[in-house]
Amino acid sequence: MRYSKVVRFRRLTKEALWIAIGQIATVLGSLLLVRVLTEHLDPTQYGELALALTVAGLVSQVVMGGVTAGIGRFYAIAFGKGDLQSYFIASRVLLGHATLVVGAIGMLLSIGLVWLGYSRWLGLTAAALLFSVISAYNVSLSGIQNAARQRAVVAFHGGLNSWLKILLVLVVFLSLGNSSVAVLIGFMLSLLFVTGSQILFIRRLIPQECTHAEDSISWARQMWTYAWPFSAWGIFTWLQLSSDRWALEAYTTTNEVGLYYVLYQLGYTPISMAAGFLVSFLGPILYQRSGDASDPKRNAAVDMLTWRITLITLLITVIGFALAVILHRGIFALFVAKEYQFVSYLLPWMVLAGGFFASGQILALKLMTDMKPRAMTSAKIGTALLGVLLNIYLASVAGLKGIVGSLVVFSAVYLVWLACIAFRKPAVMSK
Repeated sequence: MRYSKVVRFRRLTKEALWIAIGQIATVLGSLLLVRVLTEHLDPTQYGELALALTVAGLVSQVVMGGVTAGIGRFYAIAFGKGDLQSYFIASRVLLGHATLVVGAIGMLLSIGLVWLGYSRWLGLTAAALLFSVISAYNVSLSGIQNAARQRAVVAFHGGLNSWLKILLVLVVFLSLGNSSVAVLIGFMLSLLFVTGSQILFIRRLIPQECTHAEDSISWARQMWTYAWPFSAWGIFTWLQLSSDRWALEAYTTTNEVGLYYVLYQLGYTPISMAAGFLVSFLGPILYQRSGDASDPKRNAAVDMLTWRITLITLLITVIGFALAVILHRGIFALFVAKEYQFVSYLLPWMVLAGGFFASGQILALKLMTDMKPRAMTSAKIGTALLGVLLNIYLASVAGLKGIVGSLVVFSAVYLVWLACIAFRKPAVMSK
C-alpha cells in the first residue's frame, strides 16, 4: 500500500511538472507576443484585432465550446468501458457537424456585412472564423491528450503554439505589412502546424479494432446530451465576453478598445492561465476519481479537493492584486510599447477580475465532474446578462475605467453564484 502511494505521488509530481513547464512556456510566449504586437500595431489596429477576435469567440462559445467539452469529458468514460474506437468516431462526427454550422454562420455574417456596408471587414471576419475552427480542433485534440494524461505532449504543443505564433506573425508582417489580418494569418499558420503534430500523437491512442456504427452513434448522443448546455448558454457568455469591446467601440474609440485589450492580456489572462494549470492537472484526475459520478463517497472526495483548490486560487488572486499595485508601471514598461503604458494603473483590477473568474471556473470543473453541466445554466446566463448590461452602462458613463469595473463586478458575482450551486446539497441539485 505504501509503495503504491509512493508510485502514485511520483506520477502526479511528474504530471504536475510537465503541466507547469507547458504553462510557463505558454505564459512567457503570450507576454512576449503582446510586446511584439504592440510594437508593430498602434492602439487602433490592436482594437481592430480585439474586435475581430470576438467573431472567433462566437464560434468557440456557441458552436465548438460544447463539443470540445464533451470530447474532453467522455474520454475517461470511454477508456473505462474499453470503447475508445467508438468514442473517437463519435468525436469526429461531432466536430464535422460543428464545422458545417460554422460555415453557415460565416455565410450569414458575410451577407450581413455586405448588406450593412461593412465590406472592409470581410477579410478580417473570414480570417477570424478560420482561426476559430482550427483552434477548436486543436483544443479538442489537446483535451483528449490531457484526459489520457499525456502531460508531456500537451505541454509541448501548448508551448510550441505560443512561441511559434510570434515567429510566424513576424514573417507575415514582413510579407503583408502590419495589420490585424496579418496577425490572424500568423495565428492560423501556427495552429495548423501544431494541430498537424497533435494528430500524429493522437493516433497512438486510437485502438485498431473494428467497432459497430451503432456504438459510435450512441456515444455521439451521450456526448451531445452532455455538451448542449454549453452551447445553450454559450450565446450569453459570448455576449458578455464581446460586449466590453463593442461597448467601448460604440461609446469611445477603437483606440480605447486596443488599450483595454492590452490590459486584458496582461492582467486578466495570466492569472486565468495560472488557474488553467490547476484545471489541466486536476481535470483528468477528478474525472477518473468520479467516473460516471454515481458513487457518493467518490463525489464527496472530489468536493473537498475542489474547495481547497478554489481557496488556493483566491489566495493567488490576492497576492497577484497586491503585486500588480506595486509593479504595474514596470510590467507595462517591460511588455508593451510606450503609447500603451499610461493605462497601467488599471492593471491590478484586471488581475482581481481574472482571479475571481478563474476561481469560478474551478467550481465549474466540479459540476462537470459531477456530470451536472445543466446546473450551471442559471449562473452562466444570469451573470452574462448582468455583464452585458454593466458593460453598456459603464462604458457610456466612464469609458475604459467603467469597463474594467464592470469586469470586476461580473467576475465576483460569477464566483459567488457558482459557489452557491456547487456546494448545494446533492439531493436538492438537479442533474
